[in-house]
Amino acid sequence: MKFKAFKNKIALLKTQKLGGLEDQFKLAPSLRLQYDIAKIAANNPKKAAVLALFYPNSSDEAVFVLTKRASYKGIHSSQISFPGGKFNKEDASLEQTALRETFEEIGVSPNSVAVIRELTPVYIPPSNFIATPYIGCIGTTPSFLTNYEVANTIEVLVADLLNDTALSAINIKNPYMDKKDVPCFKLNGYVVWGATAMMLSEIKELLKL
Repeated sequence: MKFKAFKNKIALLKTQKLGGLEDQFKLAPSLRLQYDIAKIAANNPKKAAVLALFYPNSSDEAVFVLTKRASYKGIHSSQISFPGGKFNKEDASLEQTALRETFEEIGVSPNSVAVIRELTPVYIPPSNFIATPYIGCIGTTPSFLTNYEVANTIEVLVADLLNDTALSAINIKNPYMDKKDVPCFKLNGYVVWGATAMMLSEIKELLKL
């Protein structure tokens, strides 16, 4: 998809009804399916926000950026995610959280980003966060400057996300999942699963319209 075609979709993206949990659950691990609204509320989750940033690459194709988290002693070490992080009391809104964290993690100025819309929040059981995604775009190819939280940035073609051959499954073994098969996207040589895959599933369905 050319970036011009993506821009032509923006007006529709702003108004189209979201697929919500129905679209997200297409890529949800079984662990996540155990949590209904009441159970999530009872856990009093921490708030976070992330940004799905779209822009043109050097060939004027529409792409978006993911990050590979740095390796550390924590639940989400080395995972693939959107830039973003937890809500701070100094943030005026979750949208501001997403923009601030994107600037801190990959060096994209908030003033350069046109925020298109808010998407459906995703509950993340292992860390007890509820993360609100935002779609944004920038009209030029950014020069990313990563901080210590990010090992590297990953540029993904929108066309690859829309291609169903990117859908797959992977067997996960970690402290909270013992050899469970989970749905995932395989994008640009990386496996994307969990909350980020759920967000991408909703984005994919929006972009197909």
